[in-house]
Amino acid sequence: MNKAGVFVSVALAASATFFCSASAGAGQETRYPFSIENCGRTLTFDKAPSRAVADGQNSAEIFYLLGLEDKLVGSALWIGPVLEGFEEADARVPRIAELDPSFEGILATKPDFVATQFQWQIGPEGVVASVEQFEELGIPVYTAPADCHLKGRKAGDEPPTFSMGLIYQEIEEVARIFNVSGRGAEVIAAMKAREQAAKARIAALTKDVSAVFWYSSAKLKGDPYVAGKGGVPAYLMSELGIANVVASNEEWPTVGWETIAKADPTLIVAGDMTRRRFEGDDLAAKLDFLKNDPVASNMDAVRQGRIVEMKVQFMDPTIRTIRGLEILADGLERFGLAR
Repeated sequence: MNKAGVFVSVALAASATFFCSASAGAGQETRYPFSIENCGRTLTFDKAPSRAVADGQNSAEIFYLLGLEDKLVGSALWIGPVLEGFEEADARVPRIAELDPSFEGILATKPDFVATQFQWQIGPEGVVASVEQFEELGIPVYTAPADCHLKGRKAGDEPPTFSMGLIYQEIEEVARIFNVSGRGAEVIAAMKAREQAAKARIAALTKDVSAVFWYSSAKLKGDPYVAGKGGVPAYLMSELGIANVVASNEEWPTVGWETIAKADPTLIVAGDMTRRRFEGDDLAAKLDFLKNDPVASNMDAVRQGRIVEMKVQFMDPTIRTIRGLEILADGLERFGLAR
């Protein structure tokens, strides 16, 4: 493992330890019944749910951060190992499925609450079910606010902007639903401190800095999926004063290497993942392509070795987004681009 990989692993472990160190605290008690607005629907709770299902790794990990693993009767849709420090908590929660659960599989756990990370899982065209299918059985569905916000754009609209406020909102609301608001406030405070610390390290840039975030490529010699104006990478770049060389309103458009090379970004952020659906999923394959492709290899970022390796989970709207901000700040410092 290279130095960047080691650094990522160590930092993830440190962040989990930091989260775990927060005590439950004495927060404001939830007064039931209470209602919240979620993804265009009103959810009302007469008491704290006791049999929850988390459909999505980030949804499950928020439960773990809040110390609510005993309320989970199942989880699904995992794209990588659980956040370090929460292995024991995760081991106590049954996996309904590693990837997509079935509607029947969720119902078999007899849930009284379902948290979903994505509307493409549970939503109008959900591969699992619609929200209405659960509601007809008296089971409320809570959808991650970030997914509602980022996927709510109509054709022709400007791309919605991501902020960590959407993640903090989810933590706060789940904490309130389960009557652990004090714990939620402590988790949010810890994350905000890390967010501010990362930005404070980059008081200014030594020159104009631009970047491209490369998520994957269906074929390595084809057009890559790169970050557009919406979504998490746009937030990461904006927070640190970095210009995005991709002007598309799409969240992850495909853009030709000739176009990217012409823009000549200062930095290339290469996504790392365990998935192997596309040729460009493999980080090693990405790095080999950048080194040997006649177009990509001529970019200044490649010639100067200004490539930041980043887990794709840090590029998604999750509790791990903070780590993406820290890694990008690390890169700016390492390459002498910050002061």
